[in-house]
Amino acid sequence: MSTRNRPNSKSAAPPARKRSFRSSSAFRTFETLLSSLLIALLAKQFVIQAFRIPSGSMEDTLLVGDFLFVNKLLYGPEIPFVNWRFPALRVPRRGEIIVFKAPHVDKDFIKRCVAVEGDTIRYVNNVLYVNGERIEEDYKHVKRNPIGPRGYHKNFPDQRYQGNIPEQYRFVSANGVCFIVPEGHIFMMGDNRNNSQDSRFWGPLSLDRIKGKAMVIYMSVDLPARRLRLSRVGRIIT
Repeated sequence: MSTRNRPNSKSAAPPARKRSFRSSSAFRTFETLLSSLLIALLAKQFVIQAFRIPSGSMEDTLLVGDFLFVNKLLYGPEIPFVNWRFPALRVPRRGEIIVFKAPHVDKDFIKRCVAVEGDTIRYVNNVLYVNGERIEEDYKHVKRNPIGPRGYHKNFPDQRYQGNIPEQYRFVSANGVCFIVPEGHIFMMGDNRNNSQDSRFWGPLSLDRIKGKAMVIYMSVDLPARRLRLSRVGRIIT
C-alpha cells in the first residue's frame, strides 16, 4: 500500500517565538527602577529634600549632626536651569525655620525667619523688637565668645552700620534707628545668636533664594561620640 499521501502522525512543532527584551523580566525590572529613580529625583527637586545641620548656629533647636526633611513645595520650588519658580502655597511667616541659598557664599544655610517684608526690626542687648514690640524668644540661645565681627551680634542696627542702611530701609523711632525689611525679603537669624552669621551680617534675604521649610528630624548623630541620638528622631521642627 502506498504511503505517499498518508498524513504524518507526528505534527510538526510550531516555531519557537523569540522573547523580546521589552517583555522580559529584566526589562520590567529596569523600567521599574528607572521610574522610581525619576519619581525620586522629581520629589527631591520639587517636593521634599534631606538636609544635614553642618554648624551650631541653630543650637539648641537644631544640633550638628541632625538630619532633617525640608518641605520645598510650600514656598514654591525652583525650576532648575531657568530663573523661575512654581507658585508658592503661601509666603514665609515669622518664627519658621527655613533652608536657603546663602547670599554671600555658595552654601545652603538654615536660620529662623524673625521678620517679613514691611516689618521694622531692632535688636538691642540681645532682645528682638519687631514693629516696636518686644518678642519673647524661648528658643533663643546666647553663648559667649561670638564669632565674626564684634557688635552686630548684640545690637542691630549697630551704630557703626546705621549709616550704611539705605534711606528707604531706615526708620527712626523714639528708641533709635530701626531697619525696615524691604519688599520681597525676609530677615533671618540663628537661634544661637552669638554664633550665627545671618541677616545682621549679610542683610535681608531675598525670597527667590529660599529652598524650603524645615519639617522633621529623621536621624541625629553625635559625630564626635559616634552614636545615634534616638531621642531626637521624629522631632517636629518649630
